[in-house]
Amino acid sequence: MIMSDFKDILNNKVNEAYDLIKEFLPKEEGLQKRVAESMNYSFNSGGKRLRPMFMMESYRLFKGEDLSKIAPFMAAIEMIHTYSLIHDDLPAMDNDDYRRGRLTNHKMFDEATAILAGDGLLNYAFETISLAMKKEEDPVILKRMVAAFEVLSRKAGINGMIGGQIVDLEMEHKKDVSLDTLLFIHKCKTAALIEASLMTGAIMAGADDENISKIEKAGYNTGLAFQIQDDILDVTGDFKTLGKSVGSDEKNEKITYVSLKGLKESEEEQKRLSEEAVEIVKEIGNGDTFLSDLIEYLITRNN
Repeated sequence: MIMSDFKDILNNKVNEAYDLIKEFLPKEEGLQKRVAESMNYSFNSGGKRLRPMFMMESYRLFKGEDLSKIAPFMAAIEMIHTYSLIHDDLPAMDNDDYRRGRLTNHKMFDEATAILAGDGLLNYAFETISLAMKKEEDPVILKRMVAAFEVLSRKAGINGMIGGQIVDLEMEHKKDVSLDTLLFIHKCKTAALIEASLMTGAIMAGADDENISKIEKAGYNTGLAFQIQDDILDVTGDFKTLGKSVGSDEKNEKITYVSLKGLKESEEEQKRLSEEAVEIVKEIGNGDTFLSDLIEYLITRNN
């Protein structure tokens, strides 16, 4: 696919995903409206909408047709991702002032509000899915929703994203971090939500266990490659292109794939992982799909 054509399709997909998920945001009203304002500030700060888009396209890959069934899960995973970014940026974590070219939540509001906004988004994600489950009348769809809810909850929790985050924090300022530990961090901290996105789309479309396992593997590869590319960009990028501070990994004395394996080997591994993920998706889709094109695009992204 010609890159300019792909970018046009990608922009349309991002807008499609956002149009589906923005309807689930909390209303900025009542005595508690400040926390809703803070939640919506970060949720609406742009970004790739990568995880809800992965979920939507996985759903389509497995012949899912009714986007209203997947939309609550798309909104939920973007809420979970956004809450994690708000908390990542806090002084106790990465201590960043900018995210996507705008002030981070705690700089725009304050630290206490940012913490509560993150908490609010996590809870609102599960409230959104629970409400959709409560309204669902088709027992087959409801069973799929329960299975998808379990995957999403697990991948976002202590055996997924949060587990990766705590190990990442514990490894700061340490010089003897092993590759296995680093891969554990990347698998949990970054890959878990991408795995959850692809698996949820597959589950909600009625995929069998074998294909759910295949798409989980594609999610792992994509997530790890995505994180390696982030590590590369933290070394080679600039604020204008990335919309956030660069060099924060070195500043925080974090071991990354680049610091452990070097730039060249990191680039080679990132490419290998991405290509393997593409092959899995192409096999499932019997040829080129937007999802495989998207993974390939992530190999060369610069922000």
